[in-house]
Amino acid sequence: MPVLNRIADYADEMKGWRRHLHQHPELEFACHDTAAFIVARLREMGVDEVHDGIATSGVVGIINGSGDGPTIGLRADMDALPIVELTGADHASTVPGKMHACGHDGHVTMLLGAAKYLCETRRFKGRVALLFQPAEEDGGGGNVMVQEGVMDRFGVSEVYGIHNAPGVPFGHFQTNSGALMASVDTAFVYVTGKGGHAATPHDCIDPIVAVVAMVQAVQTIITRNVYALDEVVISVTQIHAGTASNIIPEEAMFCATIRCFNPEVRKLLKKRFYEIVEGHAAAFGVKARVDYDWGYPATVNHPSQAEFAVSVAQEISGEAAVNGQSPREMGSEDFSYMLEARPGAYLFLGTGPGAGLHHPAYDFNDEAAPVGASFFARLVERALPL
Repeated sequence: MPVLNRIADYADEMKGWRRHLHQHPELEFACHDTAAFIVARLREMGVDEVHDGIATSGVVGIINGSGDGPTIGLRADMDALPIVELTGADHASTVPGKMHACGHDGHVTMLLGAAKYLCETRRFKGRVALLFQPAEEDGGGGNVMVQEGVMDRFGVSEVYGIHNAPGVPFGHFQTNSGALMASVDTAFVYVTGKGGHAATPHDCIDPIVAVVAMVQAVQTIITRNVYALDEVVISVTQIHAGTASNIIPEEAMFCATIRCFNPEVRKLLKKRFYEIVEGHAAAFGVKARVDYDWGYPATVNHPSQAEFAVSVAQEISGEAAVNGQSPREMGSEDFSYMLEARPGAYLFLGTGPGAGLHHPAYDFNDEAAPVGASFFARLVERALPL
């Protein structure tokens, strides 16, 4: 089964929705105009219940089916990124320094398209909970929605989500039946020594050499503390120190992103990171402070729900276009919190050639929206058959 015919009829309308959202990006929890746009569309469609103000600017819409049954949750993230857009598109961002560089405008559009179809047809029993979530990129809006009781309040029994994937062939789906994306933690290390003239380093305590040693040493966590088959990434992404060529600074800092899949390995990484920083601080005679941000957990699909989602994707795109054993990747997602709260699955939908995610030239492929909407709609009809 390809794109549902009725949803194909919405293609131009969906393009209009998506491009409006693209022109008006909002960050983190401050997605108020985006939420107002979503609420207006849901009410036009005849969604039975519309609840806003969840996790500051999140929206939940409820569609009742034609009979009693459980509730399936479908999630779309809403927030944009602090990037200056370079697409040159007619529908480019109108907000300086902000753009939808990750396709969340497309995710919202896919879920709105599915909502319109499900409101019209209601060929399912039970209910659908449309979960429009802020602050995926930064802030953990998915966790806030869970903490505010969305799953219990609306009786969600299973939850599903999609992320677009530029560079993957158009209409192809990718997922697996376990860990799909990594956890992400961020460490900020602030080192204080004793500044002074660079010509007299013996009168100083140089924080720069301490930071350099720490940066090199934390890489040994991967090679000497972690089992070789447990995938781990530790990437130092910032080093800041100094103001002039003839001054040894008082302070220096570095930042690292730390990613893995195994919760026990995650604990080990934090423990060893602190030990290495503290040990090197003592060795170099500096003081060190670590701010360790315990971030998103790994995104782990539930096997039976992932297998079911694969079968639905095969209806939409054909068996050859669906990889249900996709390799896991080191990116992260706060949909992970929803999967910790309820069984479900997360999938990638290929959008064809184009700039990659988080790139200033990225733009969501509007032709993919009906594909994603069809997946959501068929998933509901098959999970909650009349």
